[in-house]
Amino acid sequence: MNLSNLGDRICILGPSNSGKSTLADAIARKRGLTPIHLDLLFHLPNTDWVQRPRDEFIALHDAAIAGERWVMDGNYSVCMPQRFQRATGLILLDISTSASLLRYFRRTLFERERRGGLEGGRDSVKWDMIHHIAVATPKNRERYRTMFERIDLPKLQLSSVRAIKECFREWELAR
Repeated sequence: MNLSNLGDRICILGPSNSGKSTLADAIARKRGLTPIHLDLLFHLPNTDWVQRPRDEFIALHDAAIAGERWVMDGNYSVCMPQRFQRATGLILLDISTSASLLRYFRRTLFERERRGGLEGGRDSVKWDMIHHIAVATPKNRERYRTMFERIDLPKLQLSSVRAIKECFREWELAR
């Protein structure tokens, strides 16, 4: 699929630590779109990933999707209906649980800064996050696949780290 086929409002879904933010930033640079990282809207800056009040998050989300040119990464199902209504294209990253865990440990142990990272915060290994990736994410995976199949938008599913890397090459995206 050609990147331009996804339009000017692209949603990127997938498990935690699958590369959504990295892909969103690369697409944003290539296409001149505004990158929107839902983790940054959902959590308060300068905290250790403390959640915003739900109404505040939804208001920030809805203001972000009102724009005409964006690429948004993150799941947050509470806002999916209105996000998909505005979207022109969808990418689902569907990498394995083991790959997500490996990326999580690499990120928290070795990376100082990361795309989509929380302002004033630093990632650290957290049992809750390991549990989320290892237990909750596999349960959500089928739900996201089913939802992805039902959405009537131009869409692309990338089901491995290799497929994501190939997509970067094919679309000539810079990390």
